[in-house]
Amino acid sequence: MSVDVQTFAVGASWIATAIGAGLWLWSWLGEKDAIRKLRFLDCGVVLLFSSILLRIVAQERQMSLWDWAVVFVGPLFIAAALWRLARTACPPPAEK
Repeated sequence: MSVDVQTFAVGASWIATAIGAGLWLWSWLGEKDAIRKLRFLDCGVVLLFSSILLRIVAQERQMSLWDWAVVFVGPLFIAAALWRLARTACPPPAEK
């Protein structure tokens, strides 16, 4: 049984989708701390949109209107989530 690169990438993207959805759900249902909740949400958004974009790139059919919309809007959501993750990161320890 041989696995080609496209099959592997699509399989990995579905795993990333499941992890992203889990992080997103955990941010809404399980986490109580506001900053950690926001960070879980942002990590989930990055994983979800990047995995969807990977599946769009790897598909063999022609791109639909929905695919084009995700290609243009997805990177904006990814960039916003990464920016918020950088802003809510722990500050570096103060020098003595």
